[in-house]
Amino acid sequence: MHAVFEVRHLYYLPQFLPVYNELIERGGTADFVFFAHENRTLIDNIVRDTKISSHWVNDSKDALEIYRKLKPDWVFFGNKFEHLESLHEFSKSAQLGHGVGPKSSYYTKSDTPMTIRFVEGQHRYNRLLEMYPQGNFCDVGFSKLDPIFNHSEPGLNIGKLGLDPGKKTIAYAPTFYPSSIENFPKDWPAQFCDYNILIKPHHFSLTQKRLKKQRQLLNHWATYPGVYLANSNDYSLVPFLETADILLSDASSAIIEFAALNKPVIWCQFLKLRWSYRGPLKFRLRQRMDEDYLLFEKISLPVESYKELAKAVSQQLQNPEQLAEERKTNTEIMMGKVDGLASKRIVDFLWDAEPLALGS
Repeated sequence: MHAVFEVRHLYYLPQFLPVYNELIERGGTADFVFFAHENRTLIDNIVRDTKISSHWVNDSKDALEIYRKLKPDWVFFGNKFEHLESLHEFSKSAQLGHGVGPKSSYYTKSDTPMTIRFVEGQHRYNRLLEMYPQGNFCDVGFSKLDPIFNHSEPGLNIGKLGLDPGKKTIAYAPTFYPSSIENFPKDWPAQFCDYNILIKPHHFSLTQKRLKKQRQLLNHWATYPGVYLANSNDYSLVPFLETADILLSDASSAIIEFAALNKPVIWCQFLKLRWSYRGPLKFRLRQRMDEDYLLFEKISLPVESYKELAKAVSQQLQNPEQLAEERKTNTEIMMGKVDGLASKRIVDFLWDAEPLALGS
């Protein structure tokens, strides 16, 4: 069994690696394809540390030529692929999304006919099947969190990061848009000095030129004592989720992922919106988000203003069980089984399906 994982963006990698590890453990082989728009030095370091086999491409046409040369049994994608018809002449395709967030693109990226799409839970499976009756879907759970649930993820070493092991730890994991970053005060870490603060922004916030102002704020916050700002080497959110006692986030799938660990979540609703998403144009934000966004209210404590945040954090840390049952119930809806075996189910499918005709 030979698989290729297309890592169009670095933040796809934490979803793929548990599947890769399971595949290798069973005697399979795999390659990873990275794109030239990413940081070559950073990824070369990751490749060295993880000992994965890598290839570099400029675009999807280059990628197709790599796949044609390697002729793997399966190619994994985190999103759409423009040349599926050609790919299916020699390999099968599998879609494995990088997150379980509330954006409508979670569903619409299934409008391309992959051989299989692995999905998280019966709720999402049923919705996708209703939207794409001819699609092939398999409910496996969420492989990204397997290392936490199978206890192979050690988390971060708070002491080595210069933080205080005796303090509770807040993780702030905002997305790049729509984001709460711009609506946090410049001195907010000083107002939360009784806690350790881990800041894990979206990969785009750290790398894209258009988000320079977000980076300026993030770097400023990192100068405060008791704060650790993730750098480009911290490509995975998983260690941050394992380490933190409470999460602050906004329109990010991190909310669902942290709630799956049954730890308290604060949903920061004070977002910075572009003018094209405000007032009478606010419908564009609703179009960007899916109805699953409403489930955030059941698994987290919504906070509409930064002024309410300190009280909300204190209250949730003192009463972490307050939304425990809601988190358990809705985790099953949004993510399916959380038993650390999602990667095993994926590889089981690959092996069982191997004799099928290509493109089936």
